[in-house]
Amino acid sequence: MKHLIDIKDLSVDEIDEMIKVAKDIINHPEKYSHKCDNKILATLFFEPSTRTRLSFESAMMRLGGKVLGFSEANSSSVSKGESVSDTIRVVGYYSDIIAMRHPKEGAPYVASSNSIVPIINAGDGGHNHPTQTLTDLMTISSEKGHLDDLTIGVCGDLKFGRTVHSLINAMSRYKNIKFVLISPDELKLPDYVKSNVLDKCKIKYYETNTIEEYLPKLDILYMTRVQKERFFNEEDYKRLKDYYILTKDKLKIAKKDLCIMHPLPRVNEIATEVDSDPRAKYFEQANYGRFIRMALILKMLNIK
Repeated sequence: MKHLIDIKDLSVDEIDEMIKVAKDIINHPEKYSHKCDNKILATLFFEPSTRTRLSFESAMMRLGGKVLGFSEANSSSVSKGESVSDTIRVVGYYSDIIAMRHPKEGAPYVASSNSIVPIINAGDGGHNHPTQTLTDLMTISSEKGHLDDLTIGVCGDLKFGRTVHSLINAMSRYKNIKFVLISPDELKLPDYVKSNVLDKCKIKYYETNTIEEYLPKLDILYMTRVQKERFFNEEDYKRLKDYYILTKDKLKIAKKDLCIMHPLPRVNEIATEVDSDPRAKYFEQANYGRFIRMALILKMLNIK
């Protein structure tokens, strides 16, 4: 039995194969509409989510399966003091596969140690978000046609942004990748990500406080919000939340085939005027998430 806790749990070949299957699902949905008949996905979301949870549920239902679960910790027995491991042990009897989000880093790993069914990490604190990364790779592959030879700018909250950490982990395994790390000093990428991933994989990267400095060189611009829920001090959040706002005017110096991405939800970091720009791909990105999660569910359940 295989779990997905960290994007590194998947080889490059496995990721490439899932992207291939996801693209086939887009082109031939009828082939897959009954692949998960009589299968049940449990979505255990101890932390609020809209896109990720609904994307998983839509993916399972499009495959012919069923869904059960909860959307916040207060609606589960956790509010009574039940441990994560006990919850997982019980829900494993009711389902065939579990997608789990939790505010505490490492909680999905603990769950996988106590589960009789496959566990998918749907986000744990500021640590990992591997299915968002699969969504990101699917988007890049579909929009650019390849996953190598790219200069990727990641902008905003690089300290707490689990989507950024997972994306850097994944893309560092492809050829000729460069990163531009755009953030205020307080939200810079953690040193352990730089040393354990970028330096270890000999990936070139540049750090800057401004979007404009490297924007003309970017193939991908990955925007992120400053996450209020990760801050202990509200004054720090208010000071940093509008540090970067992407506008049409700023995009005048960008490449014509730039791909603008965002894991959503968006707050203020991308002006709504950018939505009509053909380079804005964040809503398509959310749609790609459903198809790659369909491919992931099939893989985890060993359904050909």
